[in-house]
Amino acid sequence: MVSYCMSKKDKLLKKFLEVPPKKDLTFNELETLLLSCGFSKIDGAGSAVKFYNKERDVLINLHKPHPSPILKVYLVKQIQIKIKEVCNG
Repeated sequence: MVSYCMSKKDKLLKKFLEVPPKKDLTFNELETLLLSCGFSKIDGAGSAVKFYNKERDVLINLHKPHPSPILKVYLVKQIQIKIKEVCNG
């Protein structure tokens, strides 16, 4: 019997690509996933933040959710498209 250990990136990728989107995904999980997929984080004014992947020329613009760290479902749906482009999802 062969056991397969998924990396943290693989686990997060699976969580973020679920359909319908999960309702408990956090900004920190998103940040971890995007950084592991080659994105750079660019902090903006206030809660604005951008993630840019230079290799694929993909930009994700969003605001950090507050006061709760949970991402809105509509945002997760938009992010799924970008993740599939860059993270080979």
